[in-house]
Amino acid sequence: MNQETLKQQIKQLAAEKNALLIAHNYERDEIQEIADVTGDSLALSIEAAKTDKQVIVFCGVHFMAESAAILAPEKTVLLPRADAGCPMADMVTAEGLRELKQQHPDATVVTYVNSSADVKAESDICCTSSNAISVARSVESKKLLLVPDRNLGRYIASRVPEKECIFWEGFCPTHDQLTAEDVKKTKADHPDSLFMAHPECLPEILELADHICSTSGMYEYAAKSPAKKFIVGTENGILWRLKQENPDKEFIMPSNCLVCPNMKLTRLEDVLHCLETMEPQITVAEDIRVKAKLALDKMLAAPRD
Repeated sequence: MNQETLKQQIKQLAAEKNALLIAHNYERDEIQEIADVTGDSLALSIEAAKTDKQVIVFCGVHFMAESAAILAPEKTVLLPRADAGCPMADMVTAEGLRELKQQHPDATVVTYVNSSADVKAESDICCTSSNAISVARSVESKKLLLVPDRNLGRYIASRVPEKECIFWEGFCPTHDQLTAEDVKKTKADHPDSLFMAHPECLPEILELADHICSTSGMYEYAAKSPAKKFIVGTENGILWRLKQENPDKEFIMPSNCLVCPNMKLTRLEDVLHCLETMEPQITVAEDIRVKAKLALDKMLAAPRD
């Protein structure tokens, strides 16, 4: 079956099942193309919470579908690929976080949305890369436990020096592969370009950036900037929408390593199959869901950076 036929069948079945198709910015081009909504973790969490559709098909990774199930327990949440996980999220456990909290009882736990429901349930507030600084500033405590991304944590600490920040030593294996040498060479090859970097990148990468932001921030920055050429310091799935929205501009990847294998697992065939079978469904135990929702609700109420 060719792609166009698959897309037509998916759209027809989604309408019949009263389903909302949402896709993260790192998904394959054809997945983003069929989605009703594309966005970063914050935008997709908001859409999952407010939609009147009964079914949410979450083209992303497991923690994202869990967040949708936490925020909208009355809806059916489908994850087309059950094996689409997040290595960063797997680097922290609820048990490990409880141990760290015991060592720092006076600290507030600020947990990146890239985490499991169990970890969110142990957290005081969640954040995304698009509101991490605002969330950190909104917390009254002077001591923060920043979980699980050490790179995002160090970025927060650099912007909120009045807080004592303790980092969990997790990281995104994809962003962590980008080197300063990669960026410097690309900048030298394209001296008329601006470098946009995601805060999941290493600190030495962020020092080279003209602008540090989430994927949604990159869309806004590229659209508003008079520049015609941009180096993109995040996963390459972002290129589809950047090119769609800015056909007169050029976007350059500084490395071939910026490909998340988990984000690329979902194919059109998987989306169609999950709508046909209504599986795999993602659910969260109610005791965990209620606690995790408190942290997510605080995140959603926080302003963006």
